[in-house]
Amino acid sequence: MDDNMPVTHDPILKKIMDTIPAPRTESTGDVFFDLMSCIIEQQIHYRSTKRIFAKGLERAGLVTLTLDNFPVFEEKALSAIKLSDSKYTTLAEAIHFFSTQKVDWQSLDDMAVREILSGIKGIGPWTIDMILLYTLERPDIFPADDFHLKEIMVRLYGLNPASRLKAQMLEVAAAWGANRSMAVRYLLAYKSQGTIQR
Repeated sequence: MDDNMPVTHDPILKKIMDTIPAPRTESTGDVFFDLMSCIIEQQIHYRSTKRIFAKGLERAGLVTLTLDNFPVFEEKALSAIKLSDSKYTTLAEAIHFFSTQKVDWQSLDDMAVREILSGIKGIGPWTIDMILLYTLERPDIFPADDFHLKEIMVRLYGLNPASRLKAQMLEVAAAWGANRSMAVRYLLAYKSQGTIQR
């Protein structure tokens, strides 16, 4: 992803890009690890403030989570994390998938990644967007279902949250061309500073 490419045809985004440093994330590149954090914490760990997943790893004495050490995590940490039955089912489905399938994620295009991950019961569009955006660092990802992205776009662009919000968001994002991931990162980084102004 080219963080140096300017988006000059959106004055709101241009102002943000001139205001804050280019947001960067050191991706793990590990789809299993990042998917587990999405399922367990209902948030990907790069964006976590509660650090539920990270604290679970610490409790289990682990630096990273793998198929091989998942039983340790399950025994020492998972019992302390309150998950719904549906989340446990999704975890089981994901463990089964990664135990039986070997996927070269980097060799797949975005559509193929979506198709494979959506085949795991309980994995929805938002989670897949997080994997594409943060783990695989694809350049043109727009997570329209993301709560924080919705909130900041409503406030910055004056969108109406009560009427076809996703369509409004997509219309704004159309101005970003094929670099929507960069724009999303800037907007989320700006929101995290807590100084949203129009």
